[in-house]
Order: sequence, then C-alpha cells, then structure tokens
Amino acid sequence: MFAWMLLFAFAQMGHAAAGSTSIYLDGKALALPKNGQVQNVNGNVMIPIRVVAEELGFQVNWEKKTGTVTIKQSGTTLILTVDKTLASVNGNEVKLPIAPMLTKDTTLVPMRFVGEQMGLKVSWDNTSKSAYLKTPVPDSGTGQPGTETPPADNGLATVQGITFSNNSLMIAVDKNVNPSIFTMGEPERLVIDLPQAQFAGTLTDGHGLDANQSGSIEVTDYPDVSKVRYALFSNSPSTIRVVLDLNNKVNYQLINEDDGLIIVHLNVDPGAGADDGKKTVVLDAGHGGSDPGALSVTQKREKDFNLAVVLMVQKLLEQETDIEVVLTRNDDSYPTLPERVKIAENAKADIFISVHANAGSATARGIETYYTRKESLNLAQVMHEHLVEATGSPDRKIRTQSLHVTRETSMPAVLLECGYLSNKDDDALLATKEFREKAARGIADGIKEYLGYN
Repeated sequence: MFAWMLLFAFAQMGHAAAGSTSIYLDGKALALPKNGQVQNVNGNVMIPIRVVAEELGFQVNWEKKTGTVTIKQSGTTLILTVDKTLASVNGNEVKLPIAPMLTKDTTLVPMRFVGEQMGLKVSWDNTSKSAYLKTPVPDSGTGQPGTETPPADNGLATVQGITFSNNSLMIAVDKNVNPSIFTMGEPERLVIDLPQAQFAGTLTDGHGLDANQSGSIEVTDYPDVSKVRYALFSNSPSTIRVVLDLNNKVNYQLINEDDGLIIVHLNVDPGAGADDGKKTVVLDAGHGGSDPGALSVTQKREKDFNLAVVLMVQKLLEQETDIEVVLTRNDDSYPTLPERVKIAENAKADIFISVHANAGSATARGIETYYTRKESLNLAQVMHEHLVEATGSPDRKIRTQSLHVTRETSMPAVLLECGYLSNKDDDALLATKEFREKAARGIADGIKEYLGYN
C-alpha cells in the first residue's frame, strides 16, 4: 500500500487566502470558498467542513454546543474538537499536528489529517501551492493502489525524496518500481536505475533539481561515499539514475518491498547483528524538511531543536563501544513516519527514541514522555526520569497515546517532548545550547541505563 506516502511540502508559513491554494480530487479542481476560509496555518492547510462534506463527499455532523465535528466514510469515523489537538479515529486517540479552529462561524479542519485517515493519497506542489488528493484504485496488473502525479497521471512512478544517512541510500517513491543496481569502476561507483520513473516537482527532502533535472548531495560523514548524484537519465523510457560516488569498493544490500521506500545499505556485514553483543539505538529527530513542526512564540522551528539535540545524543553515545546509533535523519530532511519506522525495523533496533518539543497552552511548560505499547512502559519510565532530572524542567508525567512511531515499531519506543515552544520561558530555554546539552545528556544517560551500560 502506498497510502502512507504523503510527502507534504508545506514550505509557506502563516496564513494564505483561499485564492492562493488549489485542491484537486482525482484531477478535478474542488470548488473552494472565495472568502479566505481555506488557510495555511504554519504549514497545515485548513479547510472548512463544508468542503469536506460537499466536495470530498464525507458525512459530516457538527455539534455547535460542544464544538465537535464527526466525519464518517466507509467504516471510518473521525471525531475532532475545536481547539483540541486530540482526535478520535474509530475510538482510538490520535494527536493532531494542529487543532481544528473556528473562524468566521466556520469550522476549519486539517486537510492532510482528514485525507490520510479516509484513505486518500495526498501530495503537495509547493510551486503552484496546489494539493492533490487521489482516491486509491487498483493499478492494472499490480493489485496496488494507483497514484496521481500532478498535474496529470502519466503512469510513471514519482520519486519524491532522496536521502543518504547511516551509510544507506533511501529513495521515496509513490508506486512500484523495479530498480536495477550495478557497480562501475575507474572511478568506483554504485548505480541505481529506476525505470518508468520521474521526479516530483519539488523533492521533499530539501535537495533540489536544476534546470536539467539533476542534483547532488555531498556526503561527509561516511567514508565509503563522497557524493550522491541523481538525474533524469533517459526520456524514453523515462528513467531516473542515482549514482553513489565511492571512495572504495563496497558490498551492498537492496531492499525494495514495494512499500514506497527503496533502501540500499552499504558494506553490510552478514555476521553482524544479534551475536556481536552490541545494542542498536534509533534516534529520531521529529519533523524536518518541509515539516517544521511547531513554531515557538518567537517563531523558532521545532525541527531545528529536535535535530540539534539528537546530534548531541549521537555524539555522547558514540563514546560507548557497545552501542550502535542509527539516525532517521541527520540533516534538514523529512522522512515520513512509516519511513522512520522502517529504518528502525531494518536496523533491528533494540529501542527507538523520538525527540520533539511541544506546543499547546501558553502557560503549559515542562517534560512529557509518550508511549503506546505496554512493553515500552519501562523505557518511558527510565527516559522520563533522566530527562526531567537532567533539565530541571517541570514533570508533566508519562502519558500513553497512539502515535505512529511508538505504535508501529516492534521494539520499545518512546516520544520525548522536551518542553513547550508555546510557553515563553520554555521557548527561551529550548533555544540555549546549555539546555540542549542537558537534555542530550539526560537522554543519553537514560538510554545507557535502560540498556544496562550505566
């Protein structure tokens, strides 16, 4: 299934009038209000419930007294409440990226969330400020959902992101691709060809394309690779070629499970793993790339805080020879939530730690730790205790919530909220190197204690 390949590139901040945003359902432009009710709020397109009911065709019930919106379609029931970031999906609590809001006597709901939960495929063209919604249909001969490549579905797979991290190449696509992979010498290169593929208008990982539909990523942190280059290699058939410029010969492992993420691991050691005595920790810097996360009261971006702390934790843990650290991102890129889970599963991680900063009431401040599965409770307790003690921040307790990265991972997994960007005191703290170092130390100490290295 490719319904999770929702690489939204909302780069614009603040508010946008309806006239600057277009929404297409299965290639047809939706009739949007002319009074500015469609808004872009901190990178989240908010649409009136009238659009949900009349244009998307979902059953909508609005209870004015409680400020509750109930949306139903094909066995899925969403319950959202104005000004609350907790929603219900078929009875399960889910945290929203932004709360529904009431403006001009109209309730606005986050389009991305509603579309995802109702099974629509969603993509965003930042150049034209257009959102594309696609109703999944069987793709002839594959049994997989179809997809739409804005502005027209030409049957090609769309490459939506290319990243290199943890000595692995990751390519995000929106439908099945059968890549070919081979090496070339003098100089050493590893080549991956993607037939019947094209680039998205804007790659969502922060790496762009030039006028010749080519681009590159400089690699400095891994000795095997000096650069990743990618380009439209052929027009007939449309083929994308990705080349890894190597510093030496490598062995590699290609993973392509037709789930929208192609991974090439370099220098895979068949003997490594459970018998080497090491523990693998996946550190996940929340948000990134086109997804800034929450914005602070002084307009600082959550994604920057998350990455800075994760990189500090990585450096601390690298001093432990028995701990192997894997990052879901090490730069300003945006792996989707399922991609983050897949990175952890492929790494056979022992634990998964996702680092975030919170947003909510202007008076709320302090540390919260979230987990979903009962086997993660002990990890949550250890991590929370160390993070609160290291930072000296108020203890806002351990909470259980159905979050994708803590729910879909098979290893113990927690999400750490290190403070409230919406609180002026926490915002000032989170921006300092001193606080970030304290948080990183607390996270590293918690990991070491849980794994038995303290």
